Amino acid sequence: MIRPETPAEAALRAEVRAWLETAVPPHLAHTTFRPAPAEAMEWHRRLAEKGWIAPHWPKEHGGMGASPVEQVILWEEFARAGTPDIPSQGLNHIGPLLMASGTADQIARHLPPILSGDVIWCQGYSEPEAGSDLAGLQTRARIDGGDLVIDGRKIWTTWGHHADWMFALVRTSGKRRQGITFVMFPMDTPGITTRPITTIAGDAEFAEVFLDGVRVPLANVVGAVDEGWKVATALLDEERMHLGTPAQANRALVRLERLVARMPARAQRDWAGRLDQARDAVETVTAAYLDTAERFAAGTAVPNESSGLKILNTEAVHEILDLVQEAAGGMAARRGPLMQGDARLDLNEMFLQARRLPIYGGANEIQRTILATRIMGLNGGRA
Repeated sequence: MIRPETPAEAALRAEVRAWLETAVPPHLAHTTFRPAPAEAMEWHRRLAEKGWIAPHWPKEHGGMGASPVEQVILWEEFARAGTPDIPSQGLNHIGPLLMASGTADQIARHLPPILSGDVIWCQGYSEPEAGSDLAGLQTRARIDGGDLVIDGRKIWTTWGHHADWMFALVRTSGKRRQGITFVMFPMDTPGITTRPITTIAGDAEFAEVFLDGVRVPLANVVGAVDEGWKVATALLDEERMHLGTPAQANRALVRLERLVARMPARAQRDWAGRLDQARDAVETVTAAYLDTAERFAAGTAVPNESSGLKILNTEAVHEILDLVQEAAGGMAARRGPLMQGDARLDLNEMFLQARRLPIYGGANEIQRTILATRIMGLNGGRA
Protein backbone atom coordinates (compact mmCIF):
# COMPACT_ATOMS: atom_id res chain seq x y z
CA MET A 1 0.00 0.00 0.00
CA ILE A 2 1.01 3.64 -0.52
CA ARG A 3 0.57 4.75 3.09
CA PRO A 4 0.45 2.95 6.43
CA GLU A 5 -2.85 1.15 6.90
CA THR A 6 -5.31 2.17 9.57
CA PRO A 7 -6.16 -0.45 12.21
CA ALA A 8 -9.47 -1.11 10.42
CA GLU A 9 -7.74 -1.57 7.05
CA ALA A 10 -5.12 -3.88 8.57
CA ALA A 11 -7.90 -5.92 10.18
CA LEU A 12 -9.67 -6.22 6.81
CA ARG A 13 -6.46 -7.42 5.15
CA ALA A 14 -5.89 -10.02 7.87
CA GLU A 15 -9.48 -11.25 7.59
CA VAL A 16 -9.32 -11.51 3.79
CA ARG A 17 -5.96 -13.29 3.83
CA ALA A 18 -7.05 -15.80 6.46
CA TRP A 19 -10.31 -16.60 4.67
CA LEU A 20 -8.64 -17.04 1.28
CA GLU A 21 -6.14 -19.55 2.66
CA THR A 22 -8.87 -22.18 2.82
CA ALA A 23 -11.57 -20.74 0.55
CA VAL A 24 -9.81 -20.84 -2.84
CA PRO A 25 -10.26 -24.25 -4.53
CA PRO A 26 -6.70 -25.62 -4.97
CA HIS A 27 -7.26 -26.62 -8.60
CA LEU A 28 -8.28 -23.05 -9.45
CA ALA A 29 -5.52 -21.23 -7.55
CA HIS A 30 -3.26 -19.10 -9.80
CA THR A 31 -5.06 -20.18 -12.95
CA THR A 32 -4.88 -17.65 -15.75
CA PHE A 33 -7.85 -18.60 -17.86
CA ARG A 34 -11.30 -17.91 -16.50
CA PRO A 35 -12.81 -21.21 -15.29
CA ALA A 36 -15.83 -22.76 -16.98
CA PRO A 37 -19.11 -21.01 -16.10
CA ALA A 38 -20.15 -23.51 -13.41
CA GLU A 39 -16.85 -23.16 -11.52
CA ALA A 40 -16.50 -19.43 -12.09
CA MET A 41 -20.00 -18.69 -10.83
CA GLU A 42 -19.55 -21.03 -7.86
CA TRP A 43 -16.59 -18.86 -6.80
CA HIS A 44 -18.73 -15.78 -7.49
CA ARG A 45 -21.39 -17.13 -5.12
CA ARG A 46 -18.83 -17.88 -2.41
CA LEU A 47 -17.62 -14.29 -2.56
CA ALA A 48 -21.22 -13.08 -2.57
CA GLU A 49 -22.04 -15.10 0.54
CA LYS A 50 -18.99 -13.60 2.23
CA GLY A 51 -20.15 -10.12 1.21
CA TRP A 52 -17.07 -9.31 -0.90
CA ILE A 53 -18.41 -9.70 -4.41
CA ALA A 54 -19.12 -5.99 -5.01
CA PRO A 55 -16.80 -3.88 -2.85
CA HIS A 56 -17.38 -0.82 -5.06
CA TRP A 57 -21.19 -0.98 -4.88
CA PRO A 58 -22.93 1.12 -2.22
CA LYS A 59 -24.38 -0.74 0.73
CA GLU A 60 -27.95 0.25 -0.14
CA HIS A 61 -27.62 -1.82 -3.32
CA GLY A 62 -26.03 -4.82 -1.62
CA GLY A 63 -22.36 -3.94 -1.98
CA MET A 64 -19.61 -3.37 0.59
CA GLY A 65 -19.48 0.38 0.19
CA ALA A 66 -15.71 -0.09 0.42
CA SER A 67 -13.33 2.83 0.16
CA PRO A 68 -10.77 2.85 -2.68
CA VAL A 69 -8.08 1.75 -0.20
CA GLU A 70 -10.23 -1.18 0.98
CA GLN A 71 -10.80 -2.20 -2.63
CA VAL A 72 -7.05 -2.17 -3.25
CA ILE A 73 -6.54 -4.40 -0.20
CA LEU A 74 -8.97 -6.93 -1.68
CA TRP A 75 -7.25 -6.91 -5.09
CA GLU A 76 -3.83 -7.34 -3.51
CA GLU A 77 -4.95 -10.28 -1.38
CA PHE A 78 -6.92 -11.88 -4.22
CA ALA A 79 -3.78 -11.72 -6.40
CA ARG A 80 -1.62 -13.12 -3.60
CA ALA A 81 -3.97 -16.08 -3.12
CA GLY A 82 -4.44 -16.59 -6.88
CA THR A 83 -8.23 -16.37 -6.86
CA PRO A 84 -9.90 -17.41 -10.13
CA ASP A 85 -11.21 -14.81 -12.54
CA ILE A 86 -14.97 -14.25 -12.74
CA PRO A 87 -17.21 -12.37 -15.21
CA SER A 88 -17.21 -8.66 -14.48
CA GLN A 89 -19.61 -7.06 -16.96
CA GLY A 90 -22.53 -7.25 -14.53
CA LEU A 91 -20.61 -6.11 -11.46
CA ASN A 92 -18.45 -3.44 -13.04
CA HIS A 93 -20.52 -2.13 -15.93
CA ILE A 94 -24.27 -2.64 -16.17
CA GLY A 95 -24.82 -2.78 -12.40
CA PRO A 96 -23.30 0.65 -11.65
CA LEU A 97 -24.88 2.06 -14.80
CA LEU A 98 -28.37 0.98 -13.74
CA MET A 99 -27.83 2.52 -10.31
CA ALA A 100 -27.10 5.82 -12.08
CA SER A 101 -29.47 5.73 -15.06
CA GLY A 102 -31.90 2.81 -14.72
CA THR A 103 -35.54 2.91 -13.71
CA ALA A 104 -36.68 1.60 -10.34
CA ASP A 105 -38.07 -1.50 -12.06
CA GLN A 106 -34.80 -2.13 -13.95
CA ILE A 107 -32.78 -1.77 -10.74
CA ALA A 108 -35.07 -4.09 -8.78
CA ARG A 109 -35.08 -6.70 -11.55
CA HIS A 110 -31.40 -6.82 -12.46
CA LEU A 111 -29.20 -5.91 -9.49
CA PRO A 112 -30.04 -8.86 -7.19
CA PRO A 113 -29.19 -11.59 -9.75
CA ILE A 114 -25.98 -9.76 -10.67
CA LEU A 115 -24.90 -9.87 -7.03
CA SER A 116 -25.96 -13.47 -6.47
CA GLY A 117 -24.29 -14.73 -9.64
CA ASP A 118 -27.51 -16.11 -11.05
CA VAL A 119 -27.16 -14.05 -14.24
CA ILE A 120 -24.06 -13.55 -16.42
CA TRP A 121 -23.93 -10.37 -18.50
CA CYS A 122 -22.02 -9.47 -21.67
CA GLN A 123 -21.42 -6.15 -23.42
CA GLY A 124 -22.47 -5.56 -27.02
CA TYR A 125 -20.40 -2.55 -28.06
CA SER A 126 -17.68 -3.55 -30.53
CA GLU A 127 -18.56 -4.39 -34.12
CA PRO A 128 -16.46 -5.48 -37.12
CA GLU A 129 -16.32 -1.86 -38.31
CA ALA A 130 -16.71 -0.13 -34.93
CA GLY A 131 -14.30 -1.05 -32.18
CA SER A 132 -12.50 1.89 -30.66
CA ASP A 133 -14.56 4.10 -33.00
CA LEU A 134 -17.69 3.25 -31.08
CA ALA A 135 -19.77 6.02 -32.65
CA GLY A 136 -19.42 4.24 -36.00
CA LEU A 137 -21.60 1.31 -34.94
CA GLN A 138 -23.95 -0.10 -37.58
CA THR A 139 -26.24 -2.49 -35.68
CA ARG A 140 -29.70 -1.05 -36.31
CA ALA A 141 -32.97 -1.14 -34.47
CA ARG A 142 -36.43 0.03 -35.53
CA ILE A 143 -39.45 0.60 -33.36
CA ASP A 144 -42.33 -1.78 -34.06
CA GLY A 145 -45.20 -1.22 -31.65
CA GLY A 146 -43.83 -1.69 -28.15
CA ASP A 147 -40.60 -3.35 -29.30
CA LEU A 148 -37.26 -2.61 -30.82
CA VAL A 149 -36.36 -4.96 -33.68
CA ILE A 150 -32.58 -5.32 -33.89
CA ASP A 151 -30.39 -6.45 -36.80
CA GLY A 152 -26.61 -6.46 -36.79
CA ARG A 153 -23.48 -8.05 -35.44
CA LYS A 154 -21.29 -7.62 -32.35
CA ILE A 155 -17.77 -8.95 -31.97
CA TRP A 156 -15.11 -9.42 -29.27
CA THR A 157 -17.97 -9.90 -26.84
CA THR A 158 -16.49 -11.22 -23.61
CA TRP A 159 -18.28 -14.44 -22.66
CA GLY A 160 -21.04 -13.71 -25.16
CA HIS A 161 -21.47 -17.47 -25.68
CA HIS A 162 -21.99 -18.02 -21.93
CA ALA A 163 -23.97 -14.93 -20.99
CA ASP A 164 -27.64 -14.81 -19.99
CA TRP A 165 -28.13 -11.12 -20.82
CA MET A 166 -26.48 -8.52 -23.03
CA PHE A 167 -26.44 -4.74 -22.77
CA ALA A 168 -25.81 -3.20 -26.17
CA LEU A 169 -25.70 -0.06 -28.24
CA VAL A 170 -27.87 0.02 -31.36
CA ARG A 171 -28.54 2.70 -33.93
CA THR A 172 -32.14 3.86 -33.99
CA SER A 173 -31.60 6.99 -36.14
CA GLY A 174 -29.04 9.57 -37.20
CA LYS A 175 -25.29 9.32 -37.59
CA ARG A 176 -22.28 9.07 -35.31
CA ARG A 177 -23.25 9.97 -31.74
CA GLN A 178 -26.81 10.97 -32.57
CA GLY A 179 -29.52 8.34 -32.68
CA ILE A 180 -27.83 5.65 -30.57
CA THR A 181 -29.93 3.71 -28.05
CA PHE A 182 -28.78 1.68 -25.02
CA VAL A 183 -30.80 -1.52 -24.58
CA MET A 184 -30.72 -4.79 -22.58
CA PHE A 185 -32.02 -8.20 -23.66
CA PRO A 186 -31.82 -11.91 -22.76
CA MET A 187 -29.39 -13.94 -24.87
CA ASP A 188 -31.99 -16.66 -25.45
CA THR A 189 -34.18 -14.21 -27.38
CA PRO A 190 -35.07 -15.64 -30.81
CA GLY A 191 -32.77 -14.37 -33.55
CA ILE A 192 -29.52 -14.39 -31.52
CA THR A 193 -26.64 -16.64 -32.59
CA THR A 194 -23.21 -16.74 -30.93
CA ARG A 195 -19.87 -18.05 -32.18
CA PRO A 196 -16.87 -18.38 -29.82
CA ILE A 197 -13.53 -16.83 -30.83
CA THR A 198 -10.32 -18.56 -29.76
CA THR A 199 -7.57 -16.08 -28.89
CA ILE A 200 -3.79 -16.28 -29.26
CA ALA A 201 -3.65 -17.45 -25.63
CA GLY A 202 -5.80 -20.46 -26.52
CA ASP A 203 -8.90 -19.46 -24.57
CA ALA A 204 -12.39 -18.90 -25.98
CA GLU A 205 -12.86 -15.69 -24.00
CA PHE A 206 -14.69 -13.77 -26.72
CA ALA A 207 -17.59 -14.40 -29.06
CA GLU A 208 -19.18 -13.01 -32.18
CA VAL A 209 -22.90 -12.32 -31.76
CA PHE A 210 -25.35 -12.18 -34.68
CA LEU A 211 -28.67 -10.36 -34.20
CA ASP A 212 -31.34 -11.14 -36.78
CA GLY A 213 -34.76 -9.60 -36.19
CA VAL A 214 -34.32 -9.67 -32.42
CA ARG A 215 -37.40 -8.22 -30.70
CA VAL A 216 -36.77 -6.39 -27.42
CA PRO A 217 -39.43 -4.55 -25.37
CA LEU A 218 -38.96 -0.79 -25.20
CA ALA A 219 -39.08 -1.19 -21.42
CA ASN A 220 -35.55 -2.62 -21.73
CA VAL A 221 -34.13 0.66 -23.01
CA VAL A 222 -31.93 2.44 -20.47
CA GLY A 223 -32.42 6.19 -20.65
CA ALA A 224 -34.36 7.21 -23.76
CA VAL A 225 -34.47 6.07 -27.37
CA ASP A 226 -31.84 7.95 -29.45
CA GLU A 227 -30.07 9.18 -26.29
CA GLY A 228 -27.90 6.19 -25.55
CA TRP A 229 -24.59 7.96 -26.20
CA LYS A 230 -24.84 9.78 -22.88
CA VAL A 231 -25.50 6.48 -21.13
CA ALA A 232 -22.68 4.76 -23.02
CA THR A 233 -20.04 7.38 -22.27
CA ALA A 234 -20.90 7.30 -18.57
CA LEU A 235 -20.33 3.55 -18.67
CA LEU A 236 -17.06 3.98 -20.59
CA ASP A 237 -15.65 6.22 -17.85
CA GLU A 238 -16.62 3.53 -15.34
CA GLU A 239 -15.13 0.81 -17.55
CA ARG A 240 -11.80 2.61 -17.90
CA MET A 241 -11.67 3.16 -14.17
CA HIS A 242 -11.89 -0.61 -13.72
CA LEU A 243 -9.35 -1.21 -16.48
CA GLY A 244 -7.12 1.19 -14.55
CA THR A 245 -7.29 -0.60 -11.20
CA PRO A 246 -4.12 -2.31 -9.92
CA ALA A 247 -5.88 -5.69 -9.92
CA GLN A 248 -4.22 -7.00 -13.10
CA ALA A 249 -0.87 -5.41 -12.24
CA ASN A 250 -0.91 -7.25 -8.92
CA ARG A 251 -1.73 -10.53 -10.65
CA ALA A 252 1.22 -10.00 -13.02
CA LEU A 253 3.53 -9.15 -10.11
CA VAL A 254 2.58 -12.32 -8.22
CA ARG A 255 3.48 -14.37 -11.30
CA LEU A 256 6.90 -12.74 -11.45
CA GLU A 257 7.50 -13.18 -7.72
CA ARG A 258 6.60 -16.86 -7.85
CA LEU A 259 8.93 -17.50 -10.79
CA VAL A 260 11.84 -15.69 -9.15
CA ALA A 261 11.22 -17.56 -5.88
CA ARG A 262 11.99 -20.89 -7.60
CA MET A 263 15.35 -19.65 -8.92
CA PRO A 264 18.67 -20.52 -7.24
CA ALA A 265 19.70 -18.09 -4.49
CA ARG A 266 22.26 -16.30 -6.64
CA ALA A 267 19.78 -15.74 -9.45
CA GLN A 268 17.24 -14.43 -6.95
CA ARG A 269 19.79 -11.86 -5.81
CA ASP A 270 20.41 -10.86 -9.42
CA TRP A 271 16.66 -10.42 -9.92
CA ALA A 272 16.11 -8.32 -6.79
CA GLY A 273 16.38 -5.07 -8.74
CA ARG A 274 13.94 -6.27 -11.39
CA LEU A 275 11.44 -7.24 -8.72
CA ASP A 276 11.76 -3.79 -7.18
CA GLN A 277 11.15 -2.30 -10.64
CA ALA A 278 7.95 -4.34 -10.98
CA ARG A 279 6.79 -3.46 -7.46
CA ASP A 280 7.40 0.22 -8.18
CA ALA A 281 5.25 -0.06 -11.30
CA VAL A 282 2.40 -1.57 -9.26
CA GLU A 283 2.76 1.10 -6.58
CA THR A 284 2.58 3.80 -9.26
CA VAL A 285 -0.63 2.33 -10.68
CA THR A 286 -2.05 2.00 -7.16
CA ALA A 287 -1.26 5.62 -6.27
CA ALA A 288 -2.77 6.89 -9.53
CA TYR A 289 -5.89 4.76 -9.06
CA LEU A 290 -6.43 5.90 -5.47
CA ASP A 291 -6.02 9.54 -6.48
CA THR A 292 -8.45 9.25 -9.40
CA ALA A 293 -11.00 7.11 -7.54
CA GLU A 294 -11.10 9.43 -4.55
CA ARG A 295 -11.64 12.45 -6.79
CA PHE A 296 -14.38 10.68 -8.75
CA ALA A 297 -16.06 9.81 -5.46
CA ALA A 298 -15.80 13.43 -4.33
CA GLY A 299 -17.18 14.72 -7.64
CA THR A 300 -14.01 16.68 -8.44
CA ALA A 301 -12.61 14.48 -11.21
CA VAL A 302 -12.65 15.63 -14.82
CA PRO A 303 -14.71 13.47 -17.22
CA ASN A 304 -12.55 11.19 -19.38
CA GLU A 305 -9.47 11.43 -17.17
CA SER A 306 -9.78 7.71 -16.45
CA SER A 307 -8.34 7.27 -19.95
CA GLY A 308 -4.92 8.13 -18.52
CA LEU A 309 -5.36 5.57 -15.77
CA LYS A 310 -6.22 2.88 -18.32
CA ILE A 311 -3.04 3.63 -20.29
CA LEU A 312 -0.84 3.65 -17.19
CA ASN A 313 -2.15 0.34 -15.87
CA THR A 314 -2.21 -1.65 -19.10
CA GLU A 315 1.32 -0.59 -19.99
CA ALA A 316 2.52 -1.46 -16.47
CA VAL A 317 0.98 -4.93 -16.84
CA HIS A 318 2.86 -5.40 -20.12
CA GLU A 319 6.11 -4.21 -18.53
CA ILE A 320 5.80 -6.72 -15.68
CA LEU A 321 4.80 -9.59 -17.95
CA ASP A 322 7.80 -8.87 -20.17
CA LEU A 323 9.88 -9.51 -17.05
CA VAL A 324 7.95 -12.73 -16.45
CA GLN A 325 8.96 -13.89 -19.92
CA GLU A 326 12.57 -13.01 -19.22
CA ALA A 327 12.49 -14.78 -15.86
CA ALA A 328 10.99 -17.89 -17.47
CA GLY A 329 13.89 -18.06 -19.92
CA GLY A 330 13.62 -20.99 -22.32
CA MET A 331 10.52 -22.21 -20.50
CA ALA A 332 8.64 -19.18 -21.82
CA ALA A 333 8.18 -21.11 -25.07
CA ARG A 334 6.51 -23.96 -23.23
CA ARG A 335 2.80 -24.42 -23.90
CA GLY A 336 0.86 -24.28 -20.65
CA PRO A 337 2.01 -23.70 -17.08
CA LEU A 338 4.75 -25.45 -15.14
CA MET A 339 3.33 -27.67 -12.41
CA GLN A 340 5.34 -28.46 -9.28
CA GLY A 341 3.06 -30.62 -7.22
CA ASP A 342 -0.02 -28.48 -6.63
CA ALA A 343 1.91 -25.28 -7.41
CA ARG A 344 1.07 -23.75 -10.78
CA LEU A 345 3.63 -21.42 -12.38
CA ASP A 346 2.36 -19.32 -15.28
CA LEU A 347 5.08 -19.00 -17.91
CA ASN A 348 3.27 -17.27 -20.76
CA GLU A 349 -0.52 -17.55 -20.47
CA MET A 350 -1.11 -14.15 -18.89
CA PHE A 351 1.53 -12.64 -21.20
CA LEU A 352 -0.49 -13.79 -24.22
CA GLN A 353 -3.83 -12.86 -22.69
CA ALA A 354 -2.59 -9.37 -21.83
CA ARG A 355 -1.97 -8.49 -25.48
CA ARG A 356 -5.65 -7.49 -25.54
CA LEU A 357 -5.47 -5.07 -22.59
CA PRO A 358 -4.33 -1.94 -24.51
CA ILE A 359 -7.02 -2.62 -27.14
CA TYR A 360 -10.32 -3.29 -25.41
CA GLY A 361 -12.19 -0.57 -23.59
CA GLY A 362 -10.94 1.71 -26.37
CA ALA A 363 -7.40 1.28 -27.72
CA ASN A 364 -4.68 3.18 -25.87
CA GLU A 365 -4.07 5.27 -28.99
CA ILE A 366 -7.69 6.41 -28.77
CA GLN A 367 -7.26 7.13 -25.06
CA ARG A 368 -4.30 9.39 -25.83
CA THR A 369 -6.44 11.29 -28.34
CA ILE A 370 -9.18 11.67 -25.71
CA LEU A 371 -6.67 13.02 -23.20
CA ALA A 372 -5.21 15.42 -25.75
CA THR A 373 -8.51 16.81 -27.01
CA ARG A 374 -10.84 16.63 -24.01
CA ILE A 375 -8.46 17.03 -21.06
CA MET A 376 -5.60 19.11 -22.47
CA GLY A 377 -7.81 21.08 -24.88
CA LEU A 378 -5.62 20.51 -27.94
CA ASN A 379 -7.25 20.88 -31.37
CA GLY A 380 -9.77 23.28 -29.86
CA GLY A 381 -11.14 20.59 -27.56
CA ARG A 382 -12.69 18.68 -30.48
CA ALA A 383 -12.78 14.85 -30.18
